Amino acid sequence: MSAETGRQFLDTNVLVYAHDTSAGDKHVQAKQLLAELWSNGNGCLSIQVLQEFYVIITRKVSRPLEPEIARQRVEDLGYWLIHSPTPEDVVEAIRLHQSSRLAFWDAMVLISAGKLGCQLLWSEDLNAGQTLAGVTIKNPFA
Repeated sequence: MSAETGRQFLDTNVLVYAHDTSAGDKHVQAKQLLAELWSNGNGCLSIQVLQEFYVIITRKVSRPLEPEIARQRVEDLGYWLIHSPTPEDVVEAIRLHQSSRLAFWDAMVLISAGKLGCQLLWSEDLNAGQTLAGVTIKNPFA
């Protein structure tokens, strides 16, 4: 699916779709992308994405995962390259948020992706094709 090389960052929505069996075609596509990133070792996440994933997949989808299964998924994903934001990263995200029309949390995801050296961010929620903070956004479902 991705046919991309280099480090690639997954936004929370794509990670949730990969585990949400009620998401239809998006589940299939996101699961395939996740498998490719596991296979090639190019997957990247942030602490924020892991936190959001756990809450959403255990509470906000129509077929939530059991908390213990979700915990194991988070533990497994901990083998990926993970960004732990610093206070300076938060300030940088605030600046990006203030200079663009991005929500703060989306700006934080972009800053995290950039800090990990990702040139690509997979997200359904942001403008596909746009490059912000040195990271190009791509929609895996488009």
